[in-house]
Amino acid sequence: MRPSILALAMLLILAPTALHAQEPDLPPVEKVNEALDNHPTVMAAAARVDAARAREDMLRMGAHEATIAGSYVRRNVDREGGYDEFDATLSRSFRLPGKAALDRESGALGVEVAENQMEDARHQAALILSGLWHDWLTAGSHYHNDLDSAHALEAALTALRRRVQLRDASVLDLDQASAALAQAQALVAASLSAREQARVILAATFPEIPLPPEPPELALPEPPTQNLETMRALVIERSHEIRAADREAQRLAVVARRVRADRIADPSFGVRLFSERGGMEGGAGVVASIPLGGGYRRAAADQASAEANAARLELANIQRSVAAIADADLSNARTRLEAWRSAQASAQSASDAAGRTERGYQLGQIDLVELLYARRQANDARRSEIDARSEASRALLKLQIDSHSIWIPDGDHD
Repeated sequence: MRPSILALAMLLILAPTALHAQEPDLPPVEKVNEALDNHPTVMAAAARVDAARAREDMLRMGAHEATIAGSYVRRNVDREGGYDEFDATLSRSFRLPGKAALDRESGALGVEVAENQMEDARHQAALILSGLWHDWLTAGSHYHNDLDSAHALEAALTALRRRVQLRDASVLDLDQASAALAQAQALVAASLSAREQARVILAATFPEIPLPPEPPELALPEPPTQNLETMRALVIERSHEIRAADREAQRLAVVARRVRADRIADPSFGVRLFSERGGMEGGAGVVASIPLGGGYRRAAADQASAEANAARLELANIQRSVAAIADADLSNARTRLEAWRSAQASAQSASDAAGRTERGYQLGQIDLVELLYARRQANDARRSEIDARSEASRALLKLQIDSHSIWIPDGDHD
């Protein structure tokens, strides 16, 4: 096999791996899945799925059970004496035709509602993880940036002290440089505090994710391989919130039909055994009963119909809300990327300006005040770039999470 063909074959083999490579500044996917599955809100939603399945079993079997009733009396008759008498009745209610099918359909839809609510709870937990993770990464990047600025000022202050000793610089310059260093050190302390606070909150909220002492470097935001407009459409298509609301609207519509059917009550049938006059009289028979529905059952049907209508309107509202989220995700991803590119260019220009000012100061053409100002501008520009980079990364990750393109098992895309 020729080298070019071999290289092409290797590229094709490795392509799937490259497409699913681990993001450099995100936690391992297997740990994310473990953390999300063990989040209290997700586990509570999973318990509600179990409850919905149990309710499905209840509805499938029905609430009607056999009832046994009996009585014993001692009868005294003048000039005849006393007699022992008893009777026993065994009866059971039966669902009228069509009601059992409605109950089964209602139970199955209830399970679908609970399952989609569980997936939505996992989705919300993923958004929380994304926010806390980027808080930690951003604070860490700020800390390293501020620490580098402080170290540069320390080196400059050491050189300036030597110049003051040689009477090549004034004591005023030394005071200004010392003040600038103290300000930079205060910024370092503040950013370190923010980093540690973000770390402890992240560790307490998602203890399953192992955290190193320092966060990884905040990576440069890159648009996903999928088209952003396609991902925006997937936000709506794969929304478990919409699915849950849709199944709930369907379930309440079935419940309304079931309650209307219940205006004709279920009958009860059974057998009765009795013994009278001390056993001289006895017999067996069939008994039947049916409640006569009235205003209560009519009001219950009206209530169920109103709740079904409300569920349909809530579904329409959730569809609008999710569509708004999808549009906002798409807009945010685009604008935050552009803002970061502008902030990156600004930081580079400020850094170049600081470098030229540094050379001018060394040549004696620029005084210390202008140098300190240029350095402060460069540091502020770098901090702005870090914030813009963080916001762009957050926006892209949110679009991926909302479209179920990351941190969601493939089976949930159906």
